Order: sequence, then C-alpha cells, then structure tokens
Amino acid sequence: MYQVLYRKWRPERFSDVIGQEHVTTTLRNEISLGRIAHAYLFTGSRGTGKTSCAKILSRAVNCLDSENGEPCGKCSSCVGIANGSVMDVVEMDAASNNSVDDIRTILDEVVFTPSDAKYRVYIIDEVHMLSPSAYNALLKTLEEPPAHVVFILATTEINKIPATILSRCQRFDFSRIDAHDMADRLIQIAAAENVELQNDAALLIATVADGAMRDALSILDRCIGLSDTITAEIVRDATGLSGRDYLFTLTDSVIKGDIPLAINTVNDLHKASKSMSLLCEELSEQFRSLMLLKTMHKAAEPLIIMTADEMEKARQQADQLDLSHTVFCIEALQSAREQMFKGGNNKIELETCMIKLCSPRLSTDMSAIIARLEKLERTHISAAVTQPKSSQNEPAPQQPVVKNSAPAPSPVSVSSRDKIAELSAKAVPMEEWEDIIEAMKSITRVMATAFRGTKAYVSGNFVLIQAKDEAVLSHLRNPEQKNKVRAAIRHVTGRDFNLGPYRLPDEPANAPAPQKTKLDEFIENISNSDIELTVYGNDDDPKN
Repeated sequence: MYQVLYRKWRPERFSDVIGQEHVTTTLRNEISLGRIAHAYLFTGSRGTGKTSCAKILSRAVNCLDSENGEPCGKCSSCVGIANGSVMDVVEMDAASNNSVDDIRTILDEVVFTPSDAKYRVYIIDEVHMLSPSAYNALLKTLEEPPAHVVFILATTEINKIPATILSRCQRFDFSRIDAHDMADRLIQIAAAENVELQNDAALLIATVADGAMRDALSILDRCIGLSDTITAEIVRDATGLSGRDYLFTLTDSVIKGDIPLAINTVNDLHKASKSMSLLCEELSEQFRSLMLLKTMHKAAEPLIIMTADEMEKARQQADQLDLSHTVFCIEALQSAREQMFKGGNNKIELETCMIKLCSPRLSTDMSAIIARLEKLERTHISAAVTQPKSSQNEPAPQQPVVKNSAPAPSPVSVSSRDKIAELSAKAVPMEEWEDIIEAMKSITRVMATAFRGTKAYVSGNFVLIQAKDEAVLSHLRNPEQKNKVRAAIRHVTGRDFNLGPYRLPDEPANAPAPQKTKLDEFIENISNSDIELTVYGNDDDPKN
C-alpha cells in the first residue's frame, strides 16, 4: 500500500527535524544529562514538527542505547514503540477524546509501573480541546505524577490552555520553518523518490506551505502525480496558483490606474480556473513585498522570496508607488478576502477590489484619503518648483506671515575648503535623507537617481551631501536642480537649508585647527544675512 510522503518521511531522530534547532538541542541535552521533565508542552503552528518531536522524545527517554540524547532506533524499546507493540507509550487525540472520563482512564493507569519500557509516556495532541472538567481532573496528576510517567502535550492554540496547566509544563515554542531550509529538504526527499524537483519549484512549494513541512510534502505528493520532473509551472497547476507574471501585470494596472487591464486580467485568470481567493492572497503578498522594498530597501530582500529578475522588477514597481497607496492596497485586499470567506461571488469581490485599487478616490477608507492627499501635496510641490519666474514689472505676491517660525536661510553656497571642513566637523547625520530622496522622485526622477546611495549631514543651516562619485555633486552647480533638491528637503523637514558638499579635512584629527582667513570670516558673517552669495574657487569655476 502506498504511503504518503509526510508519513514516509516523518523524522525518526532529533537531527532529522529541520528549523527547530532551539527545541531539539535542548531536548537532546536534557536526555543526555538525565534531566527528564515530568511534563512537556509543545506549541506552534501546524506542520512544524510538534507531534514528530513528541514521538522521538518518547523513544529517546526509553532507548536502551541512547547516544547524545538521540534514540538508536535499533533496540527493542525503540523498535517496539515505533511499531506500536509497546503499550507504555499512549497517544491520545484530545479533539475526539476530550471528556473528563477520557482523562480519568489515563489517571487510573499512571499508578502502574511500565511493563516494557523505562517510562510510561502519554502524548496528548490538540490538548486545547479538552473540556474544563478534563483539565481539572488532569491538573493534580500533571503537577505531581509518579516518577515513571512523562506527559507530552501538543497544541496549536496556546491561548486556550489554562494558566494552571502552563505553569506545570516545560514549554517549547515551535517556529515556522524557513522557506529556504524547507526547499532544501524537499529537494533531498524528491531525489530519494527518483523525482527531479527544480529549485524554483521547491521554493514555490515552500512559500505556499507557509512554514508547514507537512503541507509542503502533501503538495509535493500532488506534483509527483502530475510529472516526475517538477517545475514551477507544475506546482502552480497542482495548487491553483497564478503565475508571477499575472501578479506584476495586476500591479502595473494599479500603478497606471488602468481599470480595463485589471478587470481583463482577473477575467482571464478566472477562465483558467484560478482560485480568486488564492489570487487575492497572492496579490496581497505582492504588495507586502513592495511595501518592504519601499521602507527597508535592500534589507528587505531576505524577507522576500523572489528570483533576481523578479526582485528587480518588484523594486522598479515599488519606486512608482507611494507608501500610503501600497498600504491601502494591502488593507483593501485583506478586506476583500475576508468578504470572500463570508460568502458571495469571489470574482465580483475581487473585481470590485481591483477597481478601488486602481481608483483610490472611490474609497472612503482613511488610508485611501491619505494617499490622495499626499498625491495632491506632491503635485503642488512639483508645480511650485517648476513654476516660471514672474516678470520684473509684475508685483511680487504677498507672502503669508507664519508665526513662530525661524527665518529661511538665504541660498548661500560654499566652496572654501576651510569653510567646508569646519561645517563638516560639526555636522550630524541627517536621518530623513532616504525620505528626501524618495520625495525627489515626484519632483525630478533624474536627481533622485543621482543621489541614491549618498549620505547627508546637517550643520546649522546647511545640508552637506557626501557622495563617492564627485560627479554627483556637480548637479548642485545648476541653480534649477539645486532648488528642486531644496524643495524636496523642505517638503520632508519643513525647513529651508543651504546645500554644500561634505568633506572632512585631510590633516590628522589631532592637528591644530586651521586659522580662519578673512574670506572665511566674511562667508560666515554673511551666511545668515539676506544677501545671496556665490563663492568662486581658484579656477574660477562657480560652486553653487
């Protein structure tokens, strides 16, 4: 009779359990030292190895030839527990045996010594399903069981376990298995089953399994039924997933506000028998990736499972989306998915959601309103920067009076080496610089690209920019481009700053401070005045 993969490849030793080293290492050490607790509680999401570790632990504590806390798998005790002939290890499913009478049956047995093993072990799975009276019956025995009894409790819902039970157990939390570790394990199993599993297909299975190894092996079982050479396309066919090309197309429709493209893409996927709820979940995950790339930049890449080409494409899409719009898309998709589970037509629900994503103005959600306000604000800033100067005969518009605000510094540029060094020595890193570069994109994408990877520092009324390539700083010599940078800084910080390069002096730190020249004193005195000053270097090249 055929045995499914998740049963055939159930771990037999602690070393076979992947992704739970913090649990297996502790258990091995306790068994090696003979410090076996009377009650263990394993908690975590489904398919992470709780029941497998409970079975391994039941063999390890009774093994006649244990080595480094691992069961040998060869002695009579290990073999008997594995095939079920040893009656001293009892497994009980609390989901179907949750009454007080079921627990009393256990309590009547614990007083007897083991017949074939060193310990009588009780494994109670889904322990959170026990009734209150069953918990009360178990409580006293769980606190002070006989020396020959070990309880192992397993649950996926730790919040339903009474505190009185928790305090009497040694608790181990099982984490979701890393997708890359799971993919490596799937490739090993596939090779042992004489099946070719491609790397991208293994990673896709691990992503769909969401940290559950049992789910991943079940998906692999389905894929083997389709082909002995498993590609990412085979995995998508077996699981009903949409390809990433469709996800990028849908994201593009949101960026462009192209409602017909979005609706036609959803319709094509529906005709191809793709699950609308799964598509909604995938699209939500796609926007989550864009949100992380937008906020964490390169630091987000380990948290996102994509190929190199997909990562580059996602990074480009993230640059074109506002953060508020991205958050709105995630919230709208999550809301649509909740509505799908409540009933109704999933296709209509997703189509309605896509229209909202393409046209946030149709939504009254707070995140959508914020997205619209930010878009208007950026449009206003861009228009203010590119607005042509009025003629000399035209009277200047009266500026509104702002109370309690510091006067804006006049646009002073610096090129004196001593002045630059003095400002740089007092400068502190500008924390908002990444946000400022992000704001530049709505004003001038060329400048935003040029300043990517640079650093900025604040020194008084100056923002000093540090770049590895000196050519980047040449943009500041153009007054129009310089004003655009100042506008982006003003948008983020609410203050006006002068601009200059960041450059520390070449001499050692303990060298005496350079003497100020009359030109330096003149620049320092005039920097806070209303006079616009441009200083020329020795080569008569203006440094703006």
